[in-house]
Amino acid sequence: MTSAERATAQPWASTVSLADRAYEAIRDRLIMLDIRPGEPLNDELLARELATGRTPVREALKRLEGDRLVVAYPRRGTFATAVDIADLAHISEIRAELEPLAAARAARNPAASIRADLVEVAASIAATPDITDRHELLRRDVNVHRTIYRAAGNPHLEDILIRQDNLATRIWGLFLDRLPGLAGHIGEHHALLEAIIAGDPERASALALEHVIGFEKAVREVM
Repeated sequence: MTSAERATAQPWASTVSLADRAYEAIRDRLIMLDIRPGEPLNDELLARELATGRTPVREALKRLEGDRLVVAYPRRGTFATAVDIADLAHISEIRAELEPLAAARAARNPAASIRADLVEVAASIAATPDITDRHELLRRDVNVHRTIYRAAGNPHLEDILIRQDNLATRIWGLFLDRLPGLAGHIGEHHALLEAIIAGDPERASALALEHVIGFEKAVREVM
């Protein structure tokens, strides 16, 4: 299990604040579509479910509004943001520029711990090529991307890309059942991870761009 997966598996076993924990838990529900686009979020109910107070939940919702995952309306409440085709174009434009940069930077990163995480993620993909469970597919896709972003070694770049990937994951999740070759989408990451592990920034960059373009094309074909 990589460090990213360990954080997901044990969201409360860290020293981060209650607001951070609430943020991570609600964020993951939003991007995995456990909370659907347009669905209302009740801070009192969320506080009970997360075994925390309403103040940390409200702080988390404010952050999620900045991430464009929720929207708050005066006297109406807070709702998961809707998804439309314009979102796909805007998100893909950003990712097409920054995903290749992150992949190239990751390929140049010599840190042994980072390499170990990349090798572990690549091995996991190779060992389970036929996953069909929707949640598992989304979780693995998110884990691959977050591992690469962290390997890039630029926290500001990592933050931007996590936010964009979160939005892209919601879009993918909406159309997941209509997209062919779901496991193949995850399998595409294996070649990208291998290029990064091999220290080949040019190939890693090209494969990252190819993946982003392929994602947008596949979604547009079923929208």
